[in-house]
Amino acid sequence: MAKIVLGMGSSHAPQLEMQPAKWRSYGDLQRTQDDHWFEGRTWTFPELAEQRAGEHFERECTDDKIQHRFDACQTAINHLAETVERVSPDVCVIVGDDQHEAFHDDNMPAISIYYGPTIDDAPASTGRRGDYIDRVVGNYPGERLSHPGHPELGEHLVEALIEREFDIARSKTMPAGRRNGTIGHAFYYVYRRLMNNEAIPHVPIMINTYFPPNAPRALRCYRFGHAVREAIEAWDSDKRVAIFASGGLSHTVIEESLDARIIEGLRTNNVEKLTDLPDVRFRGGTSEIKNWIILAGAMAGDGLQMNLVDYVPCYRNEAGNGTAMGFAEWL
Repeated sequence: MAKIVLGMGSSHAPQLEMQPAKWRSYGDLQRTQDDHWFEGRTWTFPELAEQRAGEHFERECTDDKIQHRFDACQTAINHLAETVERVSPDVCVIVGDDQHEAFHDDNMPAISIYYGPTIDDAPASTGRRGDYIDRVVGNYPGERLSHPGHPELGEHLVEALIEREFDIARSKTMPAGRRNGTIGHAFYYVYRRLMNNEAIPHVPIMINTYFPPNAPRALRCYRFGHAVREAIEAWDSDKRVAIFASGGLSHTVIEESLDARIIEGLRTNNVEKLTDLPDVRFRGGTSEIKNWIILAGAMAGDGLQMNLVDYVPCYRNEAGNGTAMGFAEWL
């Protein structure tokens, strides 16, 4: 039977591939946005800045602190990449969200498994994000690349999860979407930063964390992760398997108390800490925490222990906008 040998969670936010000098100007874009999710409701930027004025986030946006946090994030990413190389799994499952890159409102599956023979990554990054990123830091490929999928494991997961009463969407061909049939950033981040553009044969699992009303709830995500582990361990193969969660933690408004609760839940496999918050706390970028909750369910009971490589709250303006970066491994 197959064996899970590694679990890994990593943030994938733009600041990880953005020079520190651009963090504040990127944060300035949020001053004109109407809705900022924080503590289960939306706020305008002036409302949010007033609500959080006493926390003095302007003190967190100095040149020195921004540079220190950027450096800490790069160190953590390098650590995770070294772990992947050292453990050298045969195949992996990558859990990530799709932000209208492949799927749109004409067809928005809650959970979709891709099990085609190859998965493409294109170097283009357009729009607002493309104006800020550093392609060298982000390890962007120079041309469109085809990475190996794993149709056998993918089909097995679809069948095994249906057997476990999860209604799974499936595809052998990536939808054209807005990336011309290439996969979204939650997945190409793993290829580029953790696998140096030489992806391990893998199965992408795309979770609709962002777009209610059919976003899976936190407890459903935990149970899904548990079912994924059972399915992998039942796979008639001698392959060594890794599971990755891409995304999170709280953003685009950082909530350190929420992150601390989630990290403690991950560390101790405390299902209540991970799942008993109202679903409205998981909105916008913070919804990507659900990918980590799936990973937690998959890691429960397998004997692997969590190592928190780093937690870095990367602020970019006085209202507390930014991304709280998390990096962890289960070994």
